[in-house]
Amino acid sequence: MDVAAADSRFLKALAVAVVDHQSGTFKDIAQAAGVSKATLNRFCGTRANLVEMLHEHSSALMLQAVQQADLDKAEPLAALQSLIDGHLANREMLIFMMAEWRPDFAEDGVEMRRWQPYADAMDAFFLRGQHAGVFRIDISAPVLTELFCSMIFGLVESERRGRVARAAMSGVLRQFFLDGASARVSPV
Repeated sequence: MDVAAADSRFLKALAVAVVDHQSGTFKDIAQAAGVSKATLNRFCGTRANLVEMLHEHSSALMLQAVQQADLDKAEPLAALQSLIDGHLANREMLIFMMAEWRPDFAEDGVEMRRWQPYADAMDAFFLRGQHAGVFRIDISAPVLTELFCSMIFGLVESERRGRVARAAMSGVLRQFFLDGASARVSPV
């Protein structure tokens, strides 16, 4: 089945089911997602195909969040809020990505090609914001990208463990990120 034609809610349910049942059977994953094993089998065939579909869908959603934020043209603070909202709207896929991440992804050509457009767009956005005087310049744009991603992933995982309230996440992330990343005039 073509991932683009699949229901996003179903893929999100499957992403969480895969994380919750990492060593479970295909039947366990199907039940956790609210479908039969036969339905899941028709949808993706194998667990490996399912995981690949979820990788593709998660990277597509994150790139979509970047594109919808209009990082090239939007005012940096408005674009930052749109980025936060776009990422949090897909928290289930973030949970999946965290569970699936491995250190060797940086060496995997497929994973690098999959995520490079996202990283490039984020780096360019933070660099543009630095040039506009919105983000501090003593931290490189790629580091700001990594900090942003680390913070959003961390908050989503903390919400999953019951340590962070969902309603407060967007504001907390924006405030904390900007207080550490905004341009400041140093005292004389």
